[in-house]
Amino acid sequence: MNTHEIEDLDTFRARVQSFIGQHLDHRTRSISLRGGDTDEEQLAGVQHDREMQRSLFDAGLAGICFPREYGGQGLTPAHQAVLNEELVSYDYPAHLQSPSISQCAPVILEFGTEAQKREHLPRILRGDEIWAQFLSEPGGGSDVAGAVTTAVRDGDEWVLNGSKIWTSGAWWSDWALCLARSNWDVPKHRGLTVFMVPIRHAGIELHRIELLSGMNEFCQEFLTDVRIPDDQRIGEVDAGWTVGIRWMFYERLGTSSPYMTMPRNAHHDIGLAARSVARDAGRLDDPVAKDLIGEARALTLVRQQLPKRLEEAITAGAINDQAAAIARLFGGMVATRLNTIAFELAGPAGVTWDEADGATAGIGTDFLIRQVATIAGGTVEMARNVISERVLGMPRERTLDRDVPFREVQRARNGQ
Repeated sequence: MNTHEIEDLDTFRARVQSFIGQHLDHRTRSISLRGGDTDEEQLAGVQHDREMQRSLFDAGLAGICFPREYGGQGLTPAHQAVLNEELVSYDYPAHLQSPSISQCAPVILEFGTEAQKREHLPRILRGDEIWAQFLSEPGGGSDVAGAVTTAVRDGDEWVLNGSKIWTSGAWWSDWALCLARSNWDVPKHRGLTVFMVPIRHAGIELHRIELLSGMNEFCQEFLTDVRIPDDQRIGEVDAGWTVGIRWMFYERLGTSSPYMTMPRNAHHDIGLAARSVARDAGRLDDPVAKDLIGEARALTLVRQQLPKRLEEAITAGAINDQAAAIARLFGGMVATRLNTIAFELAGPAGVTWDEADGATAGIGTDFLIRQVATIAGGTVEMARNVISERVLGMPRERTLDRDVPFREVQRARNGQ
């Protein structure tokens, strides 16, 4: 698409405002780790988001930065930023953004065949397909490259066996990107292959995991002789880590992804919640509470601006794209601290509460599961490693499995 054909930002903003005014309601719901919704309510929310995504697609407002030939708009991150700014306080298709649009779709766009891109990207952008990530494995921790789910070639098919875990939204998703071990006789990073797997496939058994909050969005999958045709392979055989590096890059971008449609201040509410908690706890005049509210506000502002600063530096070539890990690290640590601040402000209501306690209700649950923010989407420990080694150029962490055929690497018994 030539530059002169790109819709100018003012015209685009007016078009966005017109669509929002006619089609979207003010936001009254959000995806929460607190749980409490029934399966029927959760599925209704997913269906609502599919329909909303289709409305955006039909209006030419879905896939802003995806090429037009694959169902996108062929516009720029600046246009996506305008859409996100105008969505502030409005409803948006939250269930479809991560990992479906912000991680899986870019991987398909970058590494998929022409046929794969033309088949799946328009469906993702229309809301017809929701994608999940078959990445983490039981006993694997943060070592994604140590995958032991196997992929064995059988003619024009691959046979997958193994287990994946902590898959967000798998029970209501349609497809998944799956990282599997296709070669055991080379070092671990050189023997991986990525596949597109339909989740409702023969041989896939899905179990939901209930968190202490009652939320049960995360899943574990057991793959038994799952047959996948070779034309559903992403990238070259045994070159899955090349795909994986970019996959992890999109994962670390998180809410700063140029592909994600969500209100610019979607996480601003968490910072503002500190004041609401203090108010309902009767502590607005407490000097200690004022300090905590100020800290929450400052952390929220920095978290909003940091991804923009990183994006500008990466685009300008001042730092490499692995610097996305900085936003991942800061976001995880800030989310944990904000939940701690809210708990400190809530006082006794942080331990026991009822719905009459207003903004203090449920704060105790948030506090108990606060560490999720430092684990989901790649641990902050891994982000620290990426920053030290790939951004700051510090010596790599010593490993004992480098250049060793993966078959010979010692593993715990439950890691096969």
